[in-house]
Amino acid sequence: MSDETWIRLSVFAGMLAVMALWEWLAPKRLLVQGRKRWPANLCIVVLDSAVAWVVLRLVLPAGAVGAALWAETQHVGLFPMLGLTGMAAVVFGVILLDLLIYGQHVLFHAVPLLWRLHMVHHADRDIDVTTGLRFHPIEILISIGIKISAVILLGVPVIAVVLFEVILNAMAMFNHANAQLPLKLDALLRLFFVTPDMHRVHHSVLRHETNSNYGFNLSVWDRLFGTYRAQPEQGHDDMTIGLEQFQQQPTHRLFWMLRLPFYGSVGQYPMMKSAKIVKKGESDV
Repeated sequence: MSDETWIRLSVFAGMLAVMALWEWLAPKRLLVQGRKRWPANLCIVVLDSAVAWVVLRLVLPAGAVGAALWAETQHVGLFPMLGLTGMAAVVFGVILLDLLIYGQHVLFHAVPLLWRLHMVHHADRDIDVTTGLRFHPIEILISIGIKISAVILLGVPVIAVVLFEVILNAMAMFNHANAQLPLKLDALLRLFFVTPDMHRVHHSVLRHETNSNYGFNLSVWDRLFGTYRAQPEQGHDDMTIGLEQFQQQPTHRLFWMLRLPFYGSVGQYPMMKSAKIVKKGESDV
């Protein structure tokens, strides 16, 4: 097993344990379905990993890291053309890949066919650390393809790709966590990073809230592109999580999640609406 795989697995296991403990010691809100969702949410991430492992060995060898190695040996991509190397290439690589994930997330909400896949993530009627792992295998494969294309076009260094993948995985678990953060600390952190309170708004059943706070790592993208929403209208304790049309469905079952994109009717698509930008003087807390 490669060093990269060991690093990613170690960070994954450690972050999952830390966030689960934090949720247990200081939960933000009472869960509707609780931990009965955990077996399916954890099983689907294992399935995602297995599918990705097979595809990356048969179709797209070594994934984004392999693409970065190839681009480096072939001297292709925007960064080499601009003479961007060293630490500057790493920093810009991580930042631009984060912007890519923001744009990809918006795309998965805007395109009906992609939204069918992404609904698996949003159909969870609670939001906690395992929600950050809950994605349909086909969405994972599309995301890998997008990242590989971006890495080659930009010529992102290998270390930047590894670093970004580790940060993205850890931040997905952090910002989905049902963890209590002091309001002042949350307000400070979200100036730069996506916090659990900020991302929870994105999982609201209200469409204008679902169409906000798309970022996973840096909060700047939502502020820059007008998709930032400070707080849910109904408050964190009273807001409803999930998708309205599936509130009475067995969303915690693995087979239900896997076949969800192929339903004949899935209700209304969120489509694209600009989220309400926080008004001048409106507090983040």
